[in-house]
Amino acid sequence: MQQYPGTQELRNSGTKITIIPAIDLIDAKCVRLSQGDYDRKTVYNENPLEVAKMFEDAGITRLHLVDLDGAKARHIVNYKVLETISSKTSLIIDFGGGLKSDDDLRIAFESGSTMVTGGSIAVKDRETFLHWIETYGPQKIILGADAKDKKIAVSGWQEVSELSILDFIESYTSRGIQKVISTDIARDGMLTGPSIGLYKEIMAQFPKLELIASGGIASMKDIYELDEMGIPGVITGKAIYENRISLDEIEEFYK
Repeated sequence: MQQYPGTQELRNSGTKITIIPAIDLIDAKCVRLSQGDYDRKTVYNENPLEVAKMFEDAGITRLHLVDLDGAKARHIVNYKVLETISSKTSLIIDFGGGLKSDDDLRIAFESGSTMVTGGSIAVKDRETFLHWIETYGPQKIILGADAKDKKIAVSGWQEVSELSILDFIESYTSRGIQKVISTDIARDGMLTGPSIGLYKEIMAQFPKLELIASGGIASMKDIYELDEMGIPGVITGKAIYENRISLDEIEEFYK
């Protein structure tokens, strides 16, 4: 199994932010939601493998694969898609959505995920999430810190808690977590730009954190801005699917 790259590798030898395309899955199809709303769904491709291969052909090495059916059902659903992409590409995949049990995690890793992301489970079942960190190590477990108005949201963003995002991250960095994907739900799928202020706050409090920004990316300008801030990684989906960011631009960025 491929190992998760550390901070230096994630930043391409410390010089570039890593651009991580997202594939969100409903009914095994590549979709995007707006602000996490399942009623505001756009299907972009019915063949996720085709999309993954397109990314790989462009020189991309990482993929963020989200099981939206799993997030709603609260158990892993689209593991066959994960298995197909992992076996037919060399992409390093982090997988999330609906991972609630040790069995879900076992299926995800056996299906080819290099890392898994836990969000709701980290809020609702802290004991299990800590067990995962201890069992698999912080290189394989990513904390999903998705927020609305700086409050953590769970269950496919269907529920907003009273837990502040900074307190939430601190509660897990103190227990070994090194990697966090943070999405500002209000910006996700809206193409309005990333939550720069939020990421500045997170990095100021946790300067060694391997933070992956997500949500709102509208153009390469946003990615350059995050890169200049020193953010290690960025997830983008809709901007690619709607040709706001071309794969040629991503290739040029790394040149």
